[in-house]
Amino acid sequence: MKILISNDDGFQAPGIVALHQALKDVAEVEVIAPELNNSAKSNALTLSAPLYVHQAHNGFRYVTGTPADCVHIALKGLLDYRPDLVVSGINNGANMGDDTIYSGTVGAAMEAYLFGVPAIAFSQVDKGWAHIDDAARVARRLVQQIERERMVEGPAWLLNVNIPNRPFDDLQPVKVCRLGRRHASERVIVQDSPRGDKMYWIAGASGARDSGEGTDFHATSQGHVAMTPLQVDLTDHDNLGQWRETLVRLLG
Repeated sequence: MKILISNDDGFQAPGIVALHQALKDVAEVEVIAPELNNSAKSNALTLSAPLYVHQAHNGFRYVTGTPADCVHIALKGLLDYRPDLVVSGINNGANMGDDTIYSGTVGAAMEAYLFGVPAIAFSQVDKGWAHIDDAARVARRLVQQIERERMVEGPAWLLNVNIPNRPFDDLQPVKVCRLGRRHASERVIVQDSPRGDKMYWIAGASGARDSGEGTDFHATSQGHVAMTPLQVDLTDHDNLGQWRETLVRLLG
């Protein structure tokens, strides 16, 4: 199996190094990742500037762009083959609930999915890289199971996986979950720059608003690895009929 690895924390992040180390003996792996941290870049593509690709001393290639850029140029010109699977991560912190809308880790995986390649986004629940090798071991086991079941041979799919920062033997089994919901973000942080201008910093995400049983938040709080299948279609299918009726009224 041929696997393309990317992330949003940058090619030198401990998460991608651990993921490569865990997968290199079970598949043919290649790393193409951002040069710099590109957290919260979602599916952004760089359209107003050229992208440059360089190779690091360890063989990783890094791109002067976003996570989606990395996967896009890899699949549409940089690689001379089509990978069987794209794996993104392991992210420094959770990508649960609404995080998936903003996440560059998920964005890289989603770019592969849009091109018909199965993809997985891996994240650790807490920042700081604690037990990163154990998280990579979880990723390795899941990839091996996917290969054994020949899941990459069918239609493309997209998985979002969040792993508690625990020793491998303390982790509970994988649970299939729906996305929860977060509260709105904290208020922006306002500061004065050295030149007297106002600076505004986007604050961190708040706690979970919907963290009930069945959600990724609930599963990881119980020590389970949370796995959520994602889709790209944003259509509000349940309310299409209501909006058709509304349009009729609006048009008289």
